[in-house]
Amino acid sequence: MNLLNDNNIILDTDSYKSSHFLQYPPGTRKLFSYLESRGGRYPATRFFGLQYILKRYLSVRVTAEMVEEARALITAHGEPFPYDGWMHIVTAHGGRLPLEIRAVPEGMLVPVHNALMTVTNTDPAVPWLPGWFETSLMRVWYTTTVATQSYFLREILKAALEQTSDRAAEELPFKLHDFGSRGVSSRESAGLGGLAHLINFQGSDTLEALRTGRNYYGADIAAFSIPAAEHSTITSWGKEHEVNAYRNMVEKFGKPGGVYAVVSDSYDLKYAINVHWGETLRQQVIDSGGTLVVRPDSGDPASMVRLAVRALAAKFGTTTNSKGFMLLNHVRVIQGDGVDENSIREILQNLIVDGFSTENVTFGMGGALLQKVDRDTQRFAYKASAALIDGPDGQYFQPIYKDPVTDPGKRSKDGVLDLVREGQRLVTRQYQTFDTEYPDSVMRVVYRDGELLVEETLDVVRGRA
Repeated sequence: MNLLNDNNIILDTDSYKSSHFLQYPPGTRKLFSYLESRGGRYPATRFFGLQYILKRYLSVRVTAEMVEEARALITAHGEPFPYDGWMHIVTAHGGRLPLEIRAVPEGMLVPVHNALMTVTNTDPAVPWLPGWFETSLMRVWYTTTVATQSYFLREILKAALEQTSDRAAEELPFKLHDFGSRGVSSRESAGLGGLAHLINFQGSDTLEALRTGRNYYGADIAAFSIPAAEHSTITSWGKEHEVNAYRNMVEKFGKPGGVYAVVSDSYDLKYAINVHWGETLRQQVIDSGGTLVVRPDSGDPASMVRLAVRALAAKFGTTTNSKGFMLLNHVRVIQGDGVDENSIREILQNLIVDGFSTENVTFGMGGALLQKVDRDTQRFAYKASAALIDGPDGQYFQPIYKDPVTDPGKRSKDGVLDLVREGQRLVTRQYQTFDTEYPDSVMRVVYRDGELLVEETLDVVRGRA
Protein backbone atom coordinates (compact mmCIF):
# COMPACT_ATOMS: atom_id res chain seq x y z
CA MET A 1 0.00 0.00 0.00
CA ASN A 2 1.43 3.38 -1.03
CA LEU A 3 1.28 6.19 1.47
CA LEU A 4 -0.59 9.33 0.44
CA ASN A 5 1.15 12.69 0.13
CA ASP A 6 0.51 14.73 3.29
CA ASN A 7 0.73 17.95 1.23
CA ASN A 8 -1.86 16.93 -1.36
CA ILE A 9 -4.33 19.76 -0.82
CA ILE A 10 -6.72 18.27 -3.38
CA LEU A 11 -7.60 15.63 -0.79
CA ASP A 12 -8.39 18.16 1.92
CA THR A 13 -12.10 18.20 1.18
CA ASP A 14 -15.27 16.21 1.81
CA SER A 15 -15.86 13.21 -0.45
CA TYR A 16 -19.10 14.49 -1.95
CA LYS A 17 -17.41 17.69 -3.13
CA SER A 18 -15.77 15.66 -5.90
CA SER A 19 -19.14 15.11 -7.57
CA HIS A 20 -20.21 18.76 -7.53
CA PHE A 21 -18.50 19.74 -10.78
CA LEU A 22 -21.25 17.71 -12.50
CA GLN A 23 -24.09 19.33 -10.56
CA TYR A 24 -23.94 23.08 -11.31
CA PRO A 25 -26.00 24.48 -14.20
CA PRO A 26 -24.39 24.10 -17.66
CA GLY A 27 -22.47 27.23 -18.55
CA THR A 28 -21.58 28.13 -14.94
CA ARG A 29 -18.47 30.31 -15.08
CA LYS A 30 -18.10 31.78 -11.62
CA LEU A 31 -19.26 30.97 -8.10
CA PHE A 32 -19.15 33.23 -5.07
CA SER A 33 -19.14 31.86 -1.51
CA TYR A 34 -18.94 33.50 1.89
CA LEU A 35 -18.33 32.67 5.56
CA GLU A 36 -20.38 34.04 8.44
CA SER A 37 -21.31 33.40 12.06
CA ARG A 38 -25.07 32.98 12.16
CA GLY A 39 -25.23 33.78 15.88
CA GLY A 40 -24.32 31.67 18.88
CA ARG A 41 -22.93 32.14 22.37
CA TYR A 42 -21.37 35.56 21.73
CA PRO A 43 -22.78 38.62 19.91
CA ALA A 44 -19.63 39.12 17.84
CA THR A 45 -16.62 37.16 16.63
CA ARG A 46 -12.95 38.06 16.71
CA PHE A 47 -11.74 36.83 13.33
CA PHE A 48 -8.42 34.98 13.36
CA GLY A 49 -6.45 32.17 11.73
CA LEU A 50 -7.03 32.55 7.99
CA GLN A 51 -3.43 33.62 7.39
CA TYR A 52 -2.25 30.27 8.75
CA ILE A 53 -4.56 28.28 6.45
CA LEU A 54 -3.53 30.27 3.40
CA LYS A 55 0.18 30.18 4.16
CA ARG A 56 0.33 26.57 5.35
CA TYR A 57 -2.02 24.93 2.85
CA LEU A 58 -3.41 27.03 0.00
CA SER A 59 0.04 28.29 -0.97
CA VAL A 60 1.05 24.72 -1.90
CA ARG A 61 1.39 24.23 -5.67
CA VAL A 62 -0.73 21.45 -7.14
CA THR A 63 1.28 18.97 -9.23
CA ALA A 64 0.31 16.38 -11.83
CA GLU A 65 1.35 13.71 -9.32
CA MET A 66 -1.12 15.11 -6.79
CA VAL A 67 -3.88 15.04 -9.40
CA GLU A 68 -3.14 11.43 -10.34
CA GLU A 69 -3.00 10.41 -6.69
CA ALA A 70 -6.29 12.16 -5.92
CA ARG A 71 -8.01 10.64 -8.96
CA ALA A 72 -6.93 7.13 -8.01
CA LEU A 73 -8.08 7.48 -4.42
CA ILE A 74 -11.34 9.32 -5.05
CA THR A 75 -12.54 7.10 -7.89
CA ALA A 76 -11.74 3.98 -5.87
CA HIS A 77 -13.66 5.64 -3.04
CA GLY A 78 -16.77 5.74 -5.25
CA GLU A 79 -16.87 9.35 -6.43
CA PRO A 80 -16.34 10.97 -9.85
CA PHE A 81 -13.31 13.25 -10.11
CA PRO A 82 -12.81 16.52 -12.09
CA TYR A 83 -9.54 15.34 -13.59
CA ASP A 84 -9.54 17.76 -16.53
CA GLY A 85 -10.18 20.72 -14.24
CA TRP A 86 -7.34 19.84 -11.88
CA MET A 87 -4.95 19.21 -14.74
CA HIS A 88 -5.96 22.59 -16.17
CA ILE A 89 -4.85 24.17 -12.86
CA VAL A 90 -1.52 22.38 -13.18
CA THR A 91 -0.85 23.27 -16.81
CA ALA A 92 -2.46 26.72 -17.13
CA HIS A 93 -1.67 28.06 -13.65
CA GLY A 94 1.49 26.24 -12.67
CA GLY A 95 -0.43 24.57 -9.87
CA ARG A 96 -1.50 27.86 -8.30
CA LEU A 97 -5.11 27.85 -7.20
CA PRO A 98 -7.18 30.33 -9.29
CA LEU A 99 -9.10 31.71 -6.33
CA GLU A 100 -9.63 35.18 -4.89
CA ILE A 101 -10.23 35.41 -1.16
CA ARG A 102 -11.30 38.60 0.55
CA ALA A 103 -11.54 38.82 4.33
CA VAL A 104 -11.89 41.20 7.24
CA PRO A 105 -8.61 42.07 9.00
CA GLU A 106 -7.58 39.41 11.49
CA GLY A 107 -8.26 40.43 15.06
CA MET A 108 -11.25 42.57 14.07
CA LEU A 109 -14.39 42.20 16.19
CA VAL A 110 -17.37 41.71 13.87
CA PRO A 111 -21.03 41.39 14.97
CA VAL A 112 -22.63 38.07 14.06
CA HIS A 113 -24.69 37.68 10.87
CA ASN A 114 -22.03 39.43 8.80
CA ALA A 115 -19.73 38.20 6.05
CA LEU A 116 -16.21 37.53 7.37
CA MET A 117 -14.63 36.05 4.26
CA THR A 118 -15.61 35.66 0.60
CA VAL A 119 -14.23 33.29 -2.03
CA THR A 120 -14.59 33.24 -5.82
CA ASN A 121 -12.80 31.53 -8.69
CA THR A 122 -10.68 33.62 -11.06
CA ASP A 123 -10.75 31.09 -13.91
CA PRO A 124 -14.14 30.25 -15.47
CA ALA A 125 -12.89 26.74 -16.29
CA VAL A 126 -13.08 25.71 -12.60
CA PRO A 127 -16.18 27.36 -11.06
CA TRP A 128 -16.49 24.50 -8.56
CA LEU A 129 -13.21 25.44 -6.86
CA PRO A 130 -14.68 27.77 -4.14
CA GLY A 131 -16.89 24.89 -3.02
CA TRP A 132 -14.05 22.36 -3.11
CA PHE A 133 -12.10 24.37 -0.51
CA GLU A 134 -15.05 24.98 1.81
CA THR A 135 -13.77 22.19 4.06
CA SER A 136 -10.32 23.63 4.69
CA LEU A 137 -11.36 27.29 4.73
CA MET A 138 -14.26 26.58 7.09
CA ARG A 139 -11.76 25.47 9.74
CA VAL A 140 -11.09 29.10 10.49
CA TRP A 141 -14.17 28.66 12.73
CA TYR A 142 -11.87 27.05 15.32
CA THR A 143 -9.31 29.80 15.75
CA THR A 144 -12.00 32.45 15.47
CA THR A 145 -14.17 30.81 18.12
CA VAL A 146 -11.27 30.36 20.55
CA ALA A 147 -10.19 33.96 19.97
CA THR A 148 -13.77 35.11 20.48
CA GLN A 149 -14.30 33.23 23.73
CA SER A 150 -10.92 34.40 25.00
CA TYR A 151 -11.79 37.99 24.09
CA PHE A 152 -15.09 37.99 25.97
CA LEU A 153 -13.43 36.42 29.02
CA ARG A 154 -10.84 39.18 28.77
CA GLU A 155 -13.63 41.75 28.93
CA ILE A 156 -14.97 40.14 32.13
CA LEU A 157 -11.52 40.19 33.72
CA LYS A 158 -10.86 43.71 32.50
CA ALA A 159 -14.01 45.07 34.13
CA ALA A 160 -13.17 43.39 37.44
CA LEU A 161 -9.60 44.67 37.42
CA GLU A 162 -10.62 48.21 36.54
CA GLN A 163 -12.99 48.15 39.50
CA THR A 164 -10.55 46.72 42.05
CA SER A 165 -6.93 47.20 40.94
CA ASP A 166 -4.50 50.08 40.52
CA ARG A 167 -2.62 48.05 37.87
CA ALA A 168 -5.37 46.85 35.57
CA ALA A 169 -3.47 47.49 32.32
CA GLU A 170 -0.34 45.68 33.53
CA GLU A 171 -2.21 42.75 35.06
CA LEU A 172 -4.77 42.01 32.36
CA PRO A 173 -2.49 40.39 29.72
CA PHE A 174 -1.53 37.65 32.21
CA LYS A 175 -4.85 36.97 33.94
CA LEU A 176 -5.95 34.02 31.79
CA HIS A 177 -3.19 31.46 31.24
CA ASP A 178 -3.54 28.73 28.61
CA PHE A 179 -3.35 25.24 30.18
CA GLY A 180 -5.04 23.53 27.23
CA SER A 181 -2.33 21.82 25.17
CA ARG A 182 -2.85 18.32 26.56
CA GLY A 183 -6.61 18.56 26.21
CA VAL A 184 -6.88 19.14 22.47
CA SER A 185 -7.05 16.65 19.64
CA SER A 186 -3.73 17.33 17.93
CA ARG A 187 -0.49 19.27 17.93
CA GLU A 188 -1.90 21.56 15.24
CA SER A 189 -4.98 22.28 17.34
CA ALA A 190 -2.75 23.19 20.26
CA GLY A 191 -0.76 25.60 18.11
CA LEU A 192 -3.75 27.22 16.44
CA GLY A 193 -6.05 27.37 19.46
CA GLY A 194 -3.21 28.44 21.71
CA LEU A 195 -2.22 31.25 19.37
CA ALA A 196 -5.83 32.35 18.97
CA HIS A 197 -5.97 32.85 22.74
CA LEU A 198 -2.77 34.87 22.58
CA ILE A 199 -4.22 37.63 20.45
CA ASN A 200 -5.98 38.60 23.71
CA PHE A 201 -3.47 37.53 26.40
CA GLN A 202 0.26 36.92 26.86
CA GLY A 203 0.34 33.99 29.28
CA SER A 204 0.52 30.38 28.10
CA ASP A 205 1.98 26.96 28.81
CA THR A 206 1.24 25.80 25.25
CA LEU A 207 4.66 25.84 23.61
CA GLU A 208 3.18 24.80 20.27
CA ALA A 209 1.41 28.19 20.17
CA LEU A 210 4.80 29.90 20.30
CA ARG A 211 6.05 27.81 17.37
CA THR A 212 2.94 28.58 15.32
CA GLY A 213 3.19 32.26 16.19
CA ARG A 214 6.81 32.47 15.11
CA ASN A 215 6.36 30.49 11.88
CA TYR A 216 3.10 32.00 10.64
CA TYR A 217 2.61 35.36 12.40
CA GLY A 218 6.10 36.77 12.84
CA ALA A 219 6.00 36.59 16.64
CA ASP A 220 9.45 36.08 18.19
CA ILE A 221 8.01 35.17 21.61
CA ALA A 222 4.22 35.15 21.63
CA ALA A 223 3.76 34.43 25.35
CA PHE A 224 5.46 33.94 28.69
CA SER A 225 5.28 31.45 31.55
CA ILE A 226 6.70 30.87 35.04
CA PRO A 227 8.21 27.90 36.89
CA ALA A 228 5.42 25.81 38.40
CA ALA A 229 5.05 22.59 40.36
CA GLU A 230 2.77 19.71 39.50
CA HIS A 231 1.47 17.02 41.83
CA SER A 232 4.22 14.55 40.84
CA THR A 233 7.01 16.95 41.81
CA ILE A 234 5.38 17.58 45.18
CA THR A 235 4.17 14.07 46.07
CA SER A 236 7.48 12.47 45.01
CA TRP A 237 8.85 13.80 48.30
CA GLY A 238 6.22 11.81 50.27
CA LYS A 239 3.41 13.14 52.41
CA GLU A 240 5.60 13.35 55.49
CA HIS A 241 8.03 15.60 53.60
CA GLU A 242 5.51 17.82 51.84
CA VAL A 243 6.94 20.91 53.48
CA ASN A 244 10.38 20.04 52.09
CA ALA A 245 8.94 19.94 48.59
CA TYR A 246 7.58 23.44 49.16
CA ARG A 247 10.86 24.62 50.67
CA ASN A 248 12.69 23.36 47.59
CA MET A 249 10.41 25.48 45.38
CA VAL A 250 11.19 28.61 47.40
CA GLU A 251 14.93 27.90 47.33
CA LYS A 252 15.03 27.19 43.59
CA PHE A 253 12.66 29.88 42.31
CA GLY A 254 12.05 32.41 45.08
CA LYS A 255 14.33 35.12 43.74
CA PRO A 256 13.81 38.90 43.92
CA GLY A 257 11.19 39.79 41.32
CA GLY A 258 10.59 36.14 40.48
CA VAL A 259 7.17 34.49 40.33
CA TYR A 260 6.58 30.75 40.83
CA ALA A 261 3.48 28.62 41.29
CA VAL A 262 3.06 25.69 43.67
CA VAL A 263 0.14 23.29 43.61
CA SER A 264 -0.80 22.90 47.27
CA ASP A 265 -3.78 20.55 47.50
CA SER A 266 -1.96 17.21 47.21
CA TYR A 267 -3.11 16.26 50.70
CA ASP A 268 -4.80 19.09 52.61
CA LEU A 269 -4.96 22.56 51.06
CA LYS A 270 -6.05 24.28 54.26
CA TYR A 271 -3.23 22.72 56.28
CA ALA A 272 -0.70 23.48 53.54
CA ILE A 273 -1.60 27.18 53.58
CA ASN A 274 -2.06 27.64 57.31
CA VAL A 275 0.92 25.59 58.52
CA HIS A 276 3.45 24.89 55.76
CA TRP A 277 3.20 28.20 53.91
CA GLY A 278 1.76 30.37 56.66
CA GLU A 279 4.07 29.32 59.50
CA THR A 280 7.00 27.04 58.64
CA LEU A 281 7.98 28.75 55.37
CA ARG A 282 6.38 32.17 55.87
CA GLN A 283 9.54 34.14 56.59
CA GLN A 284 11.53 32.34 53.92
CA VAL A 285 8.88 33.24 51.32
CA ILE A 286 8.96 36.87 52.42
CA ASP A 287 12.75 37.09 52.55
CA SER A 288 13.15 35.53 49.11
CA GLY A 289 11.82 38.65 47.40
CA GLY A 290 9.81 36.52 44.99
CA THR A 291 6.06 36.04 44.67
CA LEU A 292 4.59 32.68 45.65
CA VAL A 293 1.48 31.71 43.69
CA VAL A 294 -0.54 29.06 45.51
CA ARG A 295 -2.60 26.75 43.29
CA PRO A 296 -5.69 24.96 44.60
CA ASP A 297 -6.56 22.14 42.21
CA SER A 298 -9.55 20.27 43.60
CA GLY A 299 -12.94 20.97 45.10
CA ASP A 300 -15.41 23.66 44.14
CA PRO A 301 -13.35 26.37 42.39
CA ALA A 302 -15.09 29.38 43.93
CA SER A 303 -15.00 27.92 47.45
CA MET A 304 -11.36 26.85 47.23
CA VAL A 305 -10.16 30.20 45.91
CA ARG A 306 -12.09 31.98 48.63
CA LEU A 307 -10.53 29.70 51.26
CA ALA A 308 -7.03 30.20 49.85
CA VAL A 309 -7.22 33.98 49.58
CA ARG A 310 -8.66 34.42 53.07
CA ALA A 311 -6.11 32.06 54.63
CA LEU A 312 -3.17 33.68 52.85
CA ALA A 313 -4.42 37.13 53.90
CA ALA A 314 -4.48 36.01 57.52
CA LYS A 315 -0.93 34.67 57.34
CA PHE A 316 0.85 37.13 55.02
CA GLY A 317 -1.23 40.26 55.51
CA THR A 318 -2.65 42.67 52.95
CA THR A 319 -2.23 46.19 51.64
CA THR A 320 -5.24 48.30 50.71
CA ASN A 321 -5.00 49.95 47.31
CA SER A 322 -6.37 53.33 46.23
CA LYS A 323 -9.70 51.76 45.26
CA GLY A 324 -10.23 50.35 48.74
CA PHE A 325 -9.54 46.68 47.95
CA MET A 326 -7.07 44.42 49.74
CA LEU A 327 -3.99 43.09 47.95
CA LEU A 328 -2.14 40.07 49.36
CA ASN A 329 1.44 40.66 50.46
CA HIS A 330 4.11 38.39 48.88
CA VAL A 331 1.63 35.80 47.61
CA ARG A 332 -1.07 35.27 44.97
CA VAL A 333 -3.47 32.49 43.91
CA ILE A 334 -3.97 30.75 40.57
CA GLN A 335 -7.05 28.61 39.87
CA GLY A 336 -6.52 26.08 37.11
CA ASP A 337 -9.21 23.47 37.75
CA GLY A 338 -12.81 23.76 36.59
CA VAL A 339 -12.25 27.16 35.02
CA ASP A 340 -14.88 28.43 32.62
CA GLU A 341 -16.91 31.60 32.22
CA ASN A 342 -19.27 30.73 35.07
CA SER A 343 -16.56 29.88 37.60
CA ILE A 344 -14.53 32.95 36.61
CA ARG A 345 -17.52 35.19 37.22
CA GLU A 346 -18.26 33.54 40.57
CA ILE A 347 -14.66 33.75 41.79
CA LEU A 348 -14.35 37.40 40.80
CA GLN A 349 -17.64 38.25 42.49
CA ASN A 350 -16.57 36.51 45.70
CA LEU A 351 -13.31 38.46 45.75
CA ILE A 352 -15.12 41.77 45.30
CA VAL A 353 -17.73 40.95 47.96
CA ASP A 354 -14.95 40.00 50.39
CA GLY A 355 -13.09 43.25 49.70
CA PHE A 356 -10.15 41.71 47.85
CA SER A 357 -8.71 43.06 44.63
CA THR A 358 -9.21 40.72 41.70
CA GLU A 359 -5.50 41.27 41.07
CA ASN A 360 -4.94 38.56 43.70
CA VAL A 361 -6.10 35.73 41.44
CA THR A 362 -5.01 34.47 38.03
CA PHE A 363 -6.83 31.79 36.06
CA GLY A 364 -5.44 28.81 34.15
CA MET A 365 -7.89 27.44 31.59
CA GLY A 366 -7.48 24.12 29.82
CA GLY A 367 -10.09 22.09 27.98
CA ALA A 368 -12.76 24.75 28.25
CA LEU A 369 -10.48 27.24 26.49
CA LEU A 370 -9.23 25.22 23.52
CA GLN A 371 -11.51 22.19 23.25
CA LYS A 372 -15.00 22.90 24.58
CA VAL A 373 -15.96 24.80 21.46
CA ASP A 374 -17.29 23.56 18.14
CA ARG A 375 -18.51 24.97 14.84
CA ASP A 376 -21.95 25.51 16.34
CA THR A 377 -20.68 27.60 19.26
CA GLN A 378 -20.93 30.55 16.87
CA ARG A 379 -22.98 28.70 14.22
CA PHE A 380 -20.45 29.13 11.42
CA ALA A 381 -21.60 28.58 7.85
CA TYR A 382 -19.86 28.73 4.45
CA LYS A 383 -22.40 29.13 1.65
CA ALA A 384 -22.51 29.85 -2.07
CA SER A 385 -24.42 33.08 -2.69
CA ALA A 386 -24.04 33.97 -6.39
CA ALA A 387 -23.15 32.54 -9.77
CA LEU A 388 -22.38 33.85 -13.24
CA ILE A 389 -23.82 31.56 -15.92
CA ASP A 390 -23.72 31.44 -19.72
CA GLY A 391 -27.29 30.74 -20.81
CA PRO A 392 -29.01 30.36 -24.20
CA ASP A 393 -29.97 34.04 -24.12
CA GLY A 394 -26.64 35.32 -22.87
CA GLN A 395 -24.74 35.55 -19.63
CA TYR A 396 -26.79 36.10 -16.47
CA PHE A 397 -26.30 36.66 -12.74
CA GLN A 398 -27.88 34.01 -10.50
CA PRO A 399 -28.46 34.72 -6.79
CA ILE A 400 -27.99 31.59 -4.67
CA TYR A 401 -29.54 31.06 -1.25
CA LYS A 402 -31.44 28.59 0.88
CA ASP A 403 -34.48 29.38 3.02
CA PRO A 404 -35.71 26.22 4.81
CA VAL A 405 -39.21 26.60 6.26
CA THR A 406 -38.22 24.18 9.02
CA ASP A 407 -35.44 26.47 10.30
CA PRO A 408 -35.64 30.16 9.30
CA GLY A 409 -32.38 30.78 11.17
CA LYS A 410 -30.55 28.90 8.44
CA ARG A 411 -31.60 31.26 5.64
CA SER A 412 -28.45 32.14 3.78
CA LYS A 413 -27.53 35.42 2.13
CA ASP A 414 -27.61 35.89 -1.62
CA GLY A 415 -25.56 38.04 -3.96
CA VAL A 416 -21.95 39.21 -4.06
CA LEU A 417 -21.24 40.22 -0.47
CA ASP A 418 -19.04 42.80 1.18
CA LEU A 419 -18.63 44.16 4.70
CA VAL A 420 -18.71 47.94 5.08
CA ARG A 421 -18.75 50.45 7.90
CA GLU A 422 -21.84 52.65 8.05
CA GLY A 423 -21.33 55.14 10.86
CA GLN A 424 -20.52 53.09 13.94
CA ARG A 425 -21.98 49.87 12.50
CA LEU A 426 -20.55 47.09 10.38
CA VAL A 427 -23.03 46.03 7.70
CA THR A 428 -23.00 43.33 5.02
CA ARG A 429 -23.87 44.70 1.59
CA GLN A 430 -25.38 42.44 -1.05
CA TYR A 431 -24.71 43.23 -4.73
CA GLN A 432 -26.49 41.58 -7.62
CA THR A 433 -23.48 41.76 -9.91
CA PHE A 434 -19.88 40.62 -9.98
CA ASP A 435 -18.88 44.02 -11.38
CA THR A 436 -18.36 46.05 -8.22
CA GLU A 437 -15.51 48.11 -6.85
CA TYR A 438 -16.48 47.37 -3.23
CA PRO A 439 -16.76 50.99 -2.03
CA ASP A 440 -16.20 51.62 1.70
CA SER A 441 -15.16 48.00 2.25
CA VAL A 442 -13.39 46.86 5.41
CA MET A 443 -12.40 43.63 3.64
CA ARG A 444 -9.12 43.19 1.79
CA VAL A 445 -8.03 40.79 -0.94
CA VAL A 446 -5.72 38.54 1.08
CA TYR A 447 -5.15 35.78 -1.50
CA ARG A 448 -5.26 35.59 -5.26
CA ASP A 449 -4.12 32.91 -7.70
CA GLY A 450 -2.03 30.96 -5.23
CA GLU A 451 -0.35 33.96 -3.60
CA LEU A 452 -0.77 35.28 -0.06
CA LEU A 453 -1.14 39.05 -0.56
CA VAL A 454 -1.55 40.23 3.04
CA GLU A 455 0.68 38.89 5.80
CA GLU A 456 0.53 40.49 9.24
CA THR A 457 2.33 39.99 12.51
CA LEU A 458 0.76 38.92 15.78
CA ASP A 459 1.41 42.40 17.16
CA VAL A 460 -0.67 43.95 14.40
CA VAL A 461 -3.49 41.46 14.97
CA ARG A 462 -3.41 42.05 18.74
CA GLY A 463 -3.81 45.77 18.13
CA ARG A 464 -7.30 45.37 16.65
CA ALA A 465 -10.49 45.09 18.70
